Parts: sequence; structure tokens; C-alpha cells
Amino acid sequence: MTAHPLFDIAGRTALVTGSSRGIGLALARGLAEAGCTVVLNGRDGGTLAKAAAALPGDRVHTAAFDVTDGASVAAGIADVEERVGPLDILVNNAGMQLRAPLLEFTDADWHRILDTNLTSAFLVGREAARRMTGRGHGRIINICSLQSEVVRPGIAPYAAAKGALKMLTKGMCADWGPYGVQVNGLGPGYIRTELTEPLVQDEEFSAWVRRRTPAGRWGRTEDLVGGVLFLASPAADFVSGQVLYVDGGMTSVL
Repeated sequence: MTAHPLFDIAGRTALVTGSSRGIGLALARGLAEAGCTVVLNGRDGGTLAKAAAALPGDRVHTAAFDVTDGASVAAGIADVEERVGPLDILVNNAGMQLRAPLLEFTDADWHRILDTNLTSAFLVGREAARRMTGRGHGRIINICSLQSEVVRPGIAPYAAAKGALKMLTKGMCADWGPYGVQVNGLGPGYIRTELTEPLVQDEEFSAWVRRRTPAGRWGRTEDLVGGVLFLASPAADFVSGQVLYVDGGMTSVL
């Protein structure tokens, strides 16, 4: 039995930001396994090279640039398109988390959260869309979050950034949809990664996650791959401005 052609994305070129580890690396792996040429992005070239070496196939590239700096983004996207080829798919995955009571949150940390989780998607998305709109096609997938909808104490700035990213996704859809560019979001729930491992090991918190999630478990990075492959494929040709939550059902229940 063969896969339906609506899900065929072989031969397309995809850039995944923040993809040297965790969710970004898992998404890049999934795209590579689906036959895409994949470009890994981060700020450390050595770390990216190690990550690329672990991915399948011979069409994996790296691009080290700072997604929070406009000039760096412009130069980085230009280099990728010249060196690798025109981008068909952009996954805006770069993100970070800082936890602290809101009254104690510093100005500098507020700006770090916004720059990494929100401004980066604007900068990279805009630069990629300059080219995609001219070609009349493209897919942009912004990695939103469960916290685009709900929030816990101690992560208000992160939730503010991810909530804004949801609306930026809709705004990108409104502006670029008429030019053939579909823009959607993927909203992970509680996913087990290197960064969340301390929370996984916190027995009280981990038990809360399992109770609160209808699926009864933490998510795995592999759980997110299918959603990205769908949103990147012809099967999603008439889907735009949406956020697909992959959270085990958490956003649906009290």
C-alpha cells in the first residue's frame, strides 16, 4: 500500500529554525524522511553540523544565523536560497522559556522571550515570504504552543509571546495568502525534551500533566511530525491561518 499523493512532499526544500536539538531537530528529521532537502538553523555551526550528521540522507544542510537579528536573517536566507535552492517550506521553531513570577520578571528577560519566540518568526517569515510570494507558493509553519491558549503561573511572558505568535500566524495568512503562501501554526502540548526533562523528573508536576491530559502521558517529539508533514503537504492546500494543537487533548478539557 502506497501513501496518498496528497501527502507527497518529496523534493521540496525546508528550513527549520532552532533545529539543533529537541522539537526542531525531530521536525527536521521527519521532513528529511519525507524526502525533503532540509536546512538546519541555529547560532552554533559546530552543534548544527553534529545534528545534521545524525539525520538521514545526503540532502541535509546547515545555516548558522541569529534569527532575532534582522540583518543576520536577511543574509542567512539569501545564503540558503543561493547555496541550497528556493525555500518551499519554513518552520519557525526557534524558542526559549524562562520561568519566574511576573512581578520578578526583568526587563531584559521579557525582551529575550519576545525576541526569541515572536520577533524571530516575524523576521524569518518576512524574509522567506519576500521570495515565496514572488514565486506564488510556499508554506510557513509557526510553532505555537498550548500556551497560545492557556497559561500557568510563572510563564506569563512566554504565554504572551506564544499568544501573539498565534495572531501573527493569522496576520501572515491574511497578507500572504493571496500570493499563494499558506501560513499555519502547530501547537505542542507538554512534550518531553532535553529542556523539559527537569519538569518530567518533577514527580508532582509530571503527575499533574498525566492527569490533565486525556491521552494520559507526556508528548514525544515524534508526535509533532505528522502535523508538520500535513501542513507542509498538498493535503493542506486550503488550510491557512489555523493552529493545529498536538497536546493529547489538554486544550479541550477542564
